[in-house]
Parts: sequence; structure tokens; C-alpha cells
Amino acid sequence: MIVVDMVNSYEHPDADLLLPSARETLPVLVDLLERARERNVPVIYVNDNFGEWRSHHGEIVETALSGPHAELVEPIRPDDSSLFVVKARHSIFFETPLSYLLGQLDVRHVVLCGQVTEQCVLYSALDAHIRHFEVTVPVDAVAHIHAPLADAALEMMRRNMGARTVLAKEVDFEPAE
Repeated sequence: MIVVDMVNSYEHPDADLLLPSARETLPVLVDLLERARERNVPVIYVNDNFGEWRSHHGEIVETALSGPHAELVEPIRPDDSSLFVVKARHSIFFETPLSYLLGQLDVRHVVLCGQVTEQCVLYSALDAHIRHFEVTVPVDAVAHIHAPLADAALEMMRRNMGARTVLAKEVDFEPAE
């Protein structure tokens, strides 16, 4: 399970448009994380560094938790078993070690959740697809800025990338060995 850009201070230009969807997504994501962890499914947070090139995952988490919307981060904060990859662009794969990490974990199927559906989730689904990963996107566990664009992005993921788009409750995690 890959959590995209949810460790966020929401101090960026389009945050006001994103916040309602992020709030709606949060309880679904909390449940999905709990189910993944119960089944020992690897949980990987892939998160923007927000241009802070000296930061590491602990600083990114602490910055988000000290921000004005910590209530959106605290319930889904990485735990001690979580893995964390820092990214600088839209795709979780672009110039990150994620492909290598997934190979080391022998992962062939990724569940993408987080934000923003019509940006980072879409580009990450494409990059996962071209790397021959099976992709599932729980539609109620991804947040958007513009609902019509998010709907179009989900349709593109289904049609062009063969992604399975389902409700989070339909995600059936297979226990990790």
C-alpha cells in the first residue's frame, strides 16, 4: 500500500480546494491503513519534500504535524513499520528508489491512495503501469482538488492503465509472508 503526499501541512496555493476532499478521505484512509497493517502488508509513504532539500522523512512529518491541519496528518502518520520515500515531482517513481524498494519487497501489485487524484495519483498510476505493476486505486481513499478532473483521471487509470478502481472496503489485502 502506497500513501501519496498525505503528510502535508496544507500551506500551498490550492490547499483550500483540496482540504474538503482530504477531510472526506481521511476516515477511509485510516481504516485502509489499519487493515493493511493487520495483514502485515508493507505500507510505504511517498511524499513530496515541498522544496526542502535538506529535510528527511522525520522532519517532513514533524512539519506537517506542527502545521495548521495536523488533524489530517496525525491519524495517518507513519508508524514504526512504515517505509518512507521522499519525492520531488508528481510521480512516486520519478527519480526515487521506489522501484528498487518494491523489487526488494517482491511486490507486483500496488494499492495507491492519498492525494491528489488528478495529479500525483494519476501520474504514479501511469508510472506503475509502465513498470508492469498491477494497480488498485480505492476511489474513496484518494483526495482531489477538482472533482471533474479527478473523475476523468480515475477513468483514464481504468481505461489506459488497467487499474482496478474500487471502494476501499473492496480492497482485499493478501497477507505478507
